[in-house]
Amino acid sequence: MRTTMNLPDDLYRAARVRAAEEGRTVTSLLEEALRNLLDKESPNPAPYRVTPLTMGLPGEPPFDLSDNSAVLDYLDAHDDHDDRADS
Repeated sequence: MRTTMNLPDDLYRAARVRAAEEGRTVTSLLEEALRNLLDKESPNPAPYRVTPLTMGLPGEPPFDLSDNSAVLDYLDAHDDHDDRADS
């Protein structure tokens, strides 16, 4: 793909000199430099954070969401479903 870039004069001159020293084009030099930059992992990736689901309710949940037993106890205590069959 053809593109146009604005580079500082001194940077372009240095790229031309390096390309000539290596017997290659400025385009191939810049392509390699850009690929090397993009292939590196970000030194400080943004931390991944899960936002708690609040369902519009203020405050923290009344139990530790990472404790399965606490979650099940809470659900059992707040179960509005009547398990008895209607007779």
